[in-house]
Amino acid sequence: GTATTTTTMTAEVEEARTRLLKACGELMGAMERAEKKAAAATAAANATEAATLSSSTTLTEEGPMVGTNAAAALVAEPMSTDATISGVEASAEVALTTTEVKDLADADAETSSASADVAAKKKKPRRSVLFGAVMGALVACWVFSGNYIFTAVFTAMTILGQLEYYRMCMSSGIYPARRISVVGAASMFVTALFAPELHQICLPLFGIGAMIWFLTMRRQVSTIPEIATTFTGMFYLGYVPSFWVRIRLLGGGLEPTRIAPLVAPLLGFIGKTADSLPNFLPKAVHLPITEGSVFIFWTWLCIAFADVGGYFFGRAFGKTKLGRIAPAAGVASPNKTVEGFLGGCLVSSVLAAAGAWVMRWPLWYLSGPIHGVYLALLGLVGDLTASMLKRDAGIKDFGDLIPEHGGIMDRVDSYVFTAPYGWLVCAYVIPWLRRVAAGAAAAAGVPVP
Repeated sequence: GTATTTTTMTAEVEEARTRLLKACGELMGAMERAEKKAAAATAAANATEAATLSSSTTLTEEGPMVGTNAAAALVAEPMSTDATISGVEASAEVALTTTEVKDLADADAETSSASADVAAKKKKPRRSVLFGAVMGALVACWVFSGNYIFTAVFTAMTILGQLEYYRMCMSSGIYPARRISVVGAASMFVTALFAPELHQICLPLFGIGAMIWFLTMRRQVSTIPEIATTFTGMFYLGYVPSFWVRIRLLGGGLEPTRIAPLVAPLLGFIGKTADSLPNFLPKAVHLPITEGSVFIFWTWLCIAFADVGGYFFGRAFGKTKLGRIAPAAGVASPNKTVEGFLGGCLVSSVLAAAGAWVMRWPLWYLSGPIHGVYLALLGLVGDLTASMLKRDAGIKDFGDLIPEHGGIMDRVDSYVFTAPYGWLVCAYVIPWLRRVAAGAAAAAGVPVP
């Protein structure tokens, strides 16, 4: 009896289990049908959207038809599961076609955007070239404007450059003695104009003044970076570039150059105009063209075109990164190449040779190109120095004073370290070469040209 009861209970459990499995299967089937209907509804919506886009986009002829059939299949109850699946597959094809249309539209938009970017990049060099030409003309007028105007504009530019430099330092949490540094830099330019013999004493005097400022005017002990940035500002943006003013004072006429006959009428007109002005004005326009001003003009021209030549030679032939021979320089400016530097030296040498011929340098075909190579090298050093400072501070430009060119320091960085070298060449090297050439000519009985 017990065995019979156990057998009966086992049969009932198996029957209940079978019914439960059947119910689960029916439930899963219902869920699958519901999911298929939802997918079909989504596909129908996509098909409607595709039909709307078909007026402007080329689709397959079957796409809209299938979409309409799928929509109709949703309105009426499908006769069988196979028919529903067929409608879903057709709608999926329409949805795929719609997705492809959207992808094509996105691709067209990206292509248009890329074309616009390329056009903007093509226009930017043109604007830069135009801006550079205008600035070059203004700089030429400034160089030949007279000692006072030249010094005044240079002093103002230096003060703006110093403020950009100290603003960069303060963004890094360093607070130098800005005021005394700016006053010291301005005094170096003024002293170079009115008392050149006292010019070189300005840096140590104002350095001592900066230390007195740190000790008496600060509530806390100043840090090494604060002291270092103060002295760097006075040296880098005061003492070093002030040598351009001393160069500007060299030579009182154009006798040593080949362009004297061309500018003689201009000098005569300026002299007559100066004589008719009040007494305090002729000094400002007295001798606007000196041997030093011609030297500055050709030197700055060489530096500017060395930069331009380096850029184009680097783009065309640049393969060897500058970082391979100077790792720190490569980190400061990763895009600089050795080929670009050599191209800049070539362009600068050609222009410097022309300038040496104009200024009647002895052995101009040798002294000019050598001078051009030194200018390209020192210009690169100035550029890399500014890049190193900006990279350490985490900024791209020193400022935004000049449109598309950054701040003052972004434009004059290549001209800073060339000033002392230019003073050495113009005040000592070239006069020495002339004396040697004159002595050799006298010994040979040849008249000096």
